Amino acid sequence: MSDDIRTSIRTEMQAAYPAHHAAVREFYAMQEYHLGWCNQALAVEYADPGKLLRPIITLLCCAMMGGTHAQALPLAAGIQLIHDFSLIHDDIQDNSDLRRGRTTLWTIWGMAQGINAGDGMFVVAHMAIQRMRAHGVSAERVLEILARFDRTILSICEGQYLDISFEGKQTVSEDAYIAMVTRKTAVLLAACCELGALAGNASDEDARALGEFGLHLGISFQMQDDILGIWGDPAVTGKPDAADLLRRKQSLPVIYALAREPQDGPLHRLYAAPAGQDEGLPAARQAIEAAGAQAYTAQLAEQHYTTACAALARVHVVDKTIQVELQGLAASLLGRSV
Repeated sequence: MSDDIRTSIRTEMQAAYPAHHAAVREFYAMQEYHLGWCNQALAVEYADPGKLLRPIITLLCCAMMGGTHAQALPLAAGIQLIHDFSLIHDDIQDNSDLRRGRTTLWTIWGMAQGINAGDGMFVVAHMAIQRMRAHGVSAERVLEILARFDRTILSICEGQYLDISFEGKQTVSEDAYIAMVTRKTAVLLAACCELGALAGNASDEDARALGEFGLHLGISFQMQDDILGIWGDPAVTGKPDAADLLRRKQSLPVIYALAREPQDGPLHRLYAAPAGQDEGLPAARQAIEAAGAQAYTAQLAEQHYTTACAALARVHVVDKTIQVELQGLAASLLGRSV
């Protein structure tokens, strides 16, 4: 996708925001800061907005099924806004002070304002999708997309519940992990594909197949994220070294290694200590590597990627060149460094 498309996504996100009184300017400016549209002084300054993977996939799926970017842009904007809403709250729940290499919203304005700013972005995401009617999408189709969008958000909240419930545990199963990441991460990518296809007037059958593609791509994406959460370069990821170990996250490499390590092993000892303490971290990471957890996680990520590609191949596409582009984008997510 070109820089022009990324600019179009940002412009559509900005268009979803209402005119507002000066008294509440900072409320919206906090959200703009999180989105990378201004700096801490609230002056206009465009920072890295992230990969914009989800809205880009939404646009590709719509165009692949014969729709236009104009039809899907409000949906793409709403999906990116709901993703960013979840990150605002996620940063609070994880006690994270960095996001995309910048200080997190809540650490600047406080937890209460951070929660409220996230709530505001949740609403603006819905307002963005409502704008689809102005781009030729029928009211009936918009209502159906909004209904599926809300079911997706509820699943994301379920996934976050499971993720939080894993904290402090050392006996999380791989099945429980899959249940969590399917809800927390994969369902939103599935929605990008399914709802993007519906915006392009795809059949229910093709939309479901694209949803399956997005679901397995999302699981694969999260597994690669798990690898980066332990072995990623902080200078590239914008997160602390071994961030997931510091937070005591039950990621797949950790689950795999804990199940194969004695109770008095270095990884068990690290996870018995309070989050944030880094004593014993190098030994714990070495234990994860010795268990073969990184290779195991990469292998499972590739398996889900393969399943995703099989689902994509079943779709009756209108524009095969975009199908090739979408598959190339999916392939680029394997083994990525950020």
